[in-house]
Amino acid sequence: MKILLVNPKIPDTYWSFKHAIKFISKKSASLPLGLITLSAMLPEDWEKKVIDMNIEALKKNDIMWADYVYITAMTVQVESADEVIRQVQHLGKKVVAGGPHFTGNPENYNHVEHLILNEAEITFPRFLEGLEENWPMRVYRTDEFADMRTSPVPDYHLLNWKKYASLSIQYSRGCPHDCEFCEITALLGRKVRTKESSQIMLELDNIYKTGYRGGIFFVDDNFIGNKRKLKRDLLPRMIQWNKIHNRPFTFNTEASIDLADDTELMEMMTKAGFIQVFVGIETPDEDSLRECNKRLNIERNLVDSVKLIQNYGIEVTAGFIVGFDNDKSNIFKKQVEFIEKSGIITAMVGLLNAPNRTKLYRRLSEEGRIIGTNDGNNTSDIMNFVPVMDKETLVKGYHSILESIYSAKSYTRRVISFIKDYTPRMERRPGVTFEKIGALVKSIWILGIVNRDRKSFWKLLFWSLFNRPEMLTHAVTYHIYGYHFRKVFGIRSA
Repeated sequence: MKILLVNPKIPDTYWSFKHAIKFISKKSASLPLGLITLSAMLPEDWEKKVIDMNIEALKKNDIMWADYVYITAMTVQVESADEVIRQVQHLGKKVVAGGPHFTGNPENYNHVEHLILNEAEITFPRFLEGLEENWPMRVYRTDEFADMRTSPVPDYHLLNWKKYASLSIQYSRGCPHDCEFCEITALLGRKVRTKESSQIMLELDNIYKTGYRGGIFFVDDNFIGNKRKLKRDLLPRMIQWNKIHNRPFTFNTEASIDLADDTELMEMMTKAGFIQVFVGIETPDEDSLRECNKRLNIERNLVDSVKLIQNYGIEVTAGFIVGFDNDKSNIFKKQVEFIEKSGIITAMVGLLNAPNRTKLYRRLSEEGRIIGTNDGNNTSDIMNFVPVMDKETLVKGYHSILESIYSAKSYTRRVISFIKDYTPRMERRPGVTFEKIGALVKSIWILGIVNRDRKSFWKLLFWSLFNRPEMLTHAVTYHIYGYHFRKVFGIRSA
């Protein structure tokens, strides 16, 4: 068979980094890992092609070439995904859909020929068996969780890595914590399931063979969910692999704040090449943390925890939420003060929403407060429930946080405060590349000449040159991120 695998467009959001990646001449921040993993499950003698619509357009000829069109999506991609389905079916081709969005909202897709829900390692082989015997069912679902040891090495060779700002890999699924607003445990369970370290080494080998050198994102929702196995198995292998291969990659991932409690783990992650983690801080208000069952963040000095991780050379980026029932009118000021004090440069602040598989959704539904569906966009001021705080006050306060932390002046001050004390421990590959030169030239032109915030750019550049010249690349990169955030959030220039 001929199989077309389609990744729909991602809109302009916080995570898209659309306005930042153009400085390094990339088309997308990250690759469609789910699709190329699915591709590796297909029979070897089938023809397959990947169209990532964030890289290239989906053409009629691509659709007509295929026997089936496979599509996966996160909720934030829903508009593009729905258009792809319409286009494919209009041309008389069959759609096979799966992934987080379709698993969470199957009732909206009764018109799709086949839905492969939950984890593909379980449901997708069953669909292929049905296809082989010419009696595939319309919906495949399961209450089981997949054994990650059965997950294949993704088909990295199907993608043009030169179009991506970073590549992706997955080690584990599931999270031991049970936050009320998070759908991870509903989708993937609380038991942390991992691949064997030999699988990760093979995936790193495959990425290395493509010629790619740069950053790799571990997409795990909580990379440190099984600390013992990490320290005994995976990280020692990664440290050895990266050393043998002359450190071709750096890594970033997501982790819970208790990373700060394990100095051995932080040391090993640094040696393995980890330079950044995304942490769910959510809120500095302990009443709201109790409300959402974020127990791990309670009764600890969150600022000190962030600082400790960063002292190990691992930059902390973080997520923050406003809109909890316990939030008071001072929460907006408290969020800004925390972000400034902790020195977190990349802060994703969003309004609380309730994905339909979460405990939060069930609670709010029982209270009669659900008023719509979650759009999956963390830069939107739309909420799918009625908050306790006046909605207009809440939205206005939310935007005040964004204005405070991402206005050019305050953002530049925060960057300087961070790079003043931050010392990366990971030894990076030396050398000047055309990509780095191009990024510097573009940043000087766009940020230092054309943009109205140019004074902030030159202030940061010269401060770094005279005070921390070894951090100059970081300084320029962070300023590019700030430019992206101001574009995404619609924050006016000075």
